[in-house]
Formats: sequence, structure tokens, C-alpha cells
Amino acid sequence: MNNTFFVTGTDTGIGKTFVTCILMQFIKFHHKKVIGMKPIAAGIDRKNGETANEDVNLLKFESNLQLELGEINTYSFDEPIAPHIAAQKHNIEIDFIKIRKHAETLKRRADYLLIEGVGGYLVPLGENTLIADLVEELNAPIIVVIGIKLGCINHSLLTIEAMLKRGQKVFGWVANILDNNMLEVDANISSLKERIKQPLLATIPYSPDQKPENLKNYVTWPNDL
Repeated sequence: MNNTFFVTGTDTGIGKTFVTCILMQFIKFHHKKVIGMKPIAAGIDRKNGETANEDVNLLKFESNLQLELGEINTYSFDEPIAPHIAAQKHNIEIDFIKIRKHAETLKRRADYLLIEGVGGYLVPLGENTLIADLVEELNAPIIVVIGIKLGCINHSLLTIEAMLKRGQKVFGWVANILDNNMLEVDANISSLKERIKQPLLATIPYSPDQKPENLKNYVTWPNDL
């Protein structure tokens, strides 16, 4: 079994890596091999003499196969800036075919491959390319991370509408509660459930430190693993 999903979201900073790690823990709990991939990362952390993107490190840690950072991260930029600006600054063209081949190699090693995007669904990756175009190249169903905060309904419906207009498959969505003081959280999530036809895979409770430990039980996968 080789199931590949692309994890994107309604914005940057809404917990894509956090949610991806929770989904990976859920898959591992069901005794399956899973790899997390982040083909494009911007922003390098330097800790203990090592240099790597924090999100990439987290996905490597949650993968239950031995992997090198370069295997799960095709393009890494030092500055935490928009990827198309970083690529232009370094005179690099982000090659979708290279990313796809990288993903295909990883798919053969695991039961599940979760590919995390960068920023939101329509973030530019080049002069004429977007994250949406990368999803098309990878031909992977999408898991949408929705950050539950003020304005989330509008952002969510616009994002999913854009996906469906492109003819891309939305596998499901995750409600990640970001604002502990938001009024009527349940009502907002109910409103989204009424308007989004695809299944709600998980409702992740507010977690100020964004650590995925012990949150796998919040996931409801629509099919048997």
C-alpha cells in the first residue's frame, strides 16, 4: 500500500507541521510505515552544531524509517521568507519533476507519505508557479489544515473552492484550534462541517506549545488503515 497525501492549509503559521506530526503518530500507532516530506523549506535553525529547518527536523523525527534530511527536503533556503523570493534571490528554479521523483522514491519505502507544503495553497514557488501547481504535479489528495481563529470560515471556504475549481481531490480537513479565547469555537467548526463536504479528520485542541504528543487519538481516519 502506498498512500500519499499533500498537507496544506489556509495560511502560513496555522500548524501544518504540528498537524502532520499528529497524523504521522496516528499512522504509526496502527503499525504502518510513514514518512513525512517537506520538499521546500525556508528558514534555517542552527542547534548543536547542525543546520536544518525546524519543520524538516520534526518530520524526520516522526518518520519511522531512517532518513537523511536531504531525502525529505529537496530545497532549503536560509531566510524565513516567501519561497519564490528566496529562490529568485539565489538564482534557483524549483523543479517540480525533481520533487516528484524524490517523492516517488520515498513512496516505495513506506505505507504512507505525507508531503507538507510551505505557506498556503496559492503561495508562489516561481514566476508562474504556485503550491497548487506542485500538488497537480504530485497528483496527491489534499489534507487541509484549518487554523480555527477569527476569519477561519472565509479563509477555509475560499481555499477549498480554489482546490475544487482546479479539479483536485480534497481527502479531508483538520480543525486546529489556535485561539484559546475565541468565542463560539464549536459553532465555527459546525459551520465549517455544514459547508465542507469532505470529512473532518481531526479537531486538535488548543496547544500553546504546539507539541503533538498524545494527540493522535483526536484523529478519525475515514478509511481503515
